[in-house]
Amino acid sequence: MTTPASLAHADTNDLEAFFMPFTSQRQFKKAPRLLTGAEGVHYITRDGRRILDGSAGLWCVNAGHGRKEIAEAIKAQADQMDYAPSFQMGHPGAFELASRIGNLAPEGLDTVFFANSGSEAVDTALKIALAYHRARGQAERTRFVGRERGYHGIGFGGMSVGGIKANRKMFGLMLPGVDHLPHTSDLSRNAFSRGLPEHGAELADALERICELHDPSTIAGVIVEPVAGSTGVLPPPKGYLKRLREICDKHGILLIFDEVITGFGRVGAAFASEAFGVTPDMMTIAKGLTNGAAPSSAVVMGRAIYDSFMTGPEWAIELAHGYTYSAHPLAVAAGLATLDIYRDEGLFQRSANLAPKFENLLHSMADAPNVIDVRNIGLMGAVELSSRPGEPGKRGFDVFLECFAQGLYLRATGDVLAMSPPLIVTEDELEQMISILKSAIEKVG
Repeated sequence: MTTPASLAHADTNDLEAFFMPFTSQRQFKKAPRLLTGAEGVHYITRDGRRILDGSAGLWCVNAGHGRKEIAEAIKAQADQMDYAPSFQMGHPGAFELASRIGNLAPEGLDTVFFANSGSEAVDTALKIALAYHRARGQAERTRFVGRERGYHGIGFGGMSVGGIKANRKMFGLMLPGVDHLPHTSDLSRNAFSRGLPEHGAELADALERICELHDPSTIAGVIVEPVAGSTGVLPPPKGYLKRLREICDKHGILLIFDEVITGFGRVGAAFASEAFGVTPDMMTIAKGLTNGAAPSSAVVMGRAIYDSFMTGPEWAIELAHGYTYSAHPLAVAAGLATLDIYRDEGLFQRSANLAPKFENLLHSMADAPNVIDVRNIGLMGAVELSSRPGEPGKRGFDVFLECFAQGLYLRATGDVLAMSPPLIVTEDELEQMISILKSAIEKVG
């Protein structure tokens, strides 16, 4: 594998121009962690170290790094046609990818609107929900309900329905008309749960109280992650999602699942909605859609939602919304090749088969220093540490740095260490990852 010289020899003098996302700028630029290559379940640093990828990039490289099938598909498409507009025009691949996503999705979700990131997909879903109700003569439905500790991207819509404090406090301005369900983390009853926690389904009943407060006829949609990911992997309590579905049905509210992280095999099925047996009215997808090889996302919805827009003269635009790069040909090529890999290698089933091993390895961390919880579902897991007095998040960040020094990349979100390895990971590689994490926790103390 060759690395461009400009990357291989980058040093701190080159780093100030880039204002990095979700990064401790000053700390990073004093001791940069620069990646210059990737293959399989490893990253390669500029000094040649191989780093186990315990987080599939940012929850997205489900089929592993360096998939030549995807690179070749992108190149072939670029050679044929580099860009095509999706406004009043189309290209065949976009319709093929939409059809294949619809075939994978839960029954009844068969219409796809393409965007470029999870954040864009969420804002798109919120706008479609508002427009859908207006098209049906219910323009008073303008409220949304999110959830505390939920993450739905960084657009103003997603930030407003999201419930991670640090992502909201810096900006002040939020969309009006948004309320939040309580989060489902309950260490007093569910600490060290394996799979779905036993307790907490009743937390969904908070939606009834919100309906009573605002009048359910004013609520357009409820959006939740089936498994809250970025906040530190919170699997839903048993029966919780089913109860949300029942309440939304009772009051005519759209239920939106944010499956940006949980989609494409992460919990042992194509989508978490399939794994948990609860079908939303819409779901947002991204990340694993293209294996991280090109930016792409989508909203997947039922045909009834699409049909509600098909009114008025045929020459009129039915939905005044879209992006320059919706269904970008190179992203579509990457998506089609990625879906081929998932199918041909049986990666969704592989994820399900590896889940028990991953669960046992994670829970072997229960007696490590300062560990207050371990939780898991599918190939998602988290180890939560107690916070140092006056320094919330510092212990987790120190463990993150020590893991990298020992050859493991994972996600630190506050004092939670989250893992989501590529679905191609082997049992031996899982053991190596957990061994490094345990060593790092013991060393940091």
